[in-house]
Amino acid sequence: MNTMLRKSVLGIAGLAFTGGIFAGPVAAHADARPVEGKPAAVAVSVQGAQSHIELNGEQLANAKAIIAATKKAGLPERAAVISIATSLQESKLENLGHLGDANDHDSLGLFQQRPSSGWGTPEQITDPEYSTLAFLKGLKQVDGWDKMPLTGAAQTVQVSAYPDAYAQWEQQATDIVAHNWNS
Repeated sequence: MNTMLRKSVLGIAGLAFTGGIFAGPVAAHADARPVEGKPAAVAVSVQGAQSHIELNGEQLANAKAIIAATKKAGLPERAAVISIATSLQESKLENLGHLGDANDHDSLGLFQQRPSSGWGTPEQITDPEYSTLAFLKGLKQVDGWDKMPLTGAAQTVQVSAYPDAYAQWEQQATDIVAHNWNS
């Protein structure tokens, strides 16, 4: 390839890269829009394909319990988004008891926390407020949790075999918090 052609190709590639650097952050936030006029400040940046489930009354009550516990802990909406997304991944916001052979070790509750790993007793772990406060205690120990991608913050607390799975629930968790934070 001659020198002039090589410089042209590299110049175009450089412009495309630079455009991506500046437009990327804008595009990443394109889907993070306010819900019914409420601020979308709780979403740092929604990453990847998003999942969504319809919530029944019990699941919505559990989401509201997570929000209440987050407020009790004095943490902002972002902490509730991370907590709800984590619970959506771990239990679909269902307060799971022992599942017999289908159980992942001795994991219980909204966050699939394990008594044998020091999260608390089975009774504590299946209490939505207790389990949320335990999760939030771990989250507060993560430096910069409020500025990192949701999946990184959740994974640091949960230590899951599927570390990237939390990201798929960020939009639904953001919507749940936006609809229920002030109610």
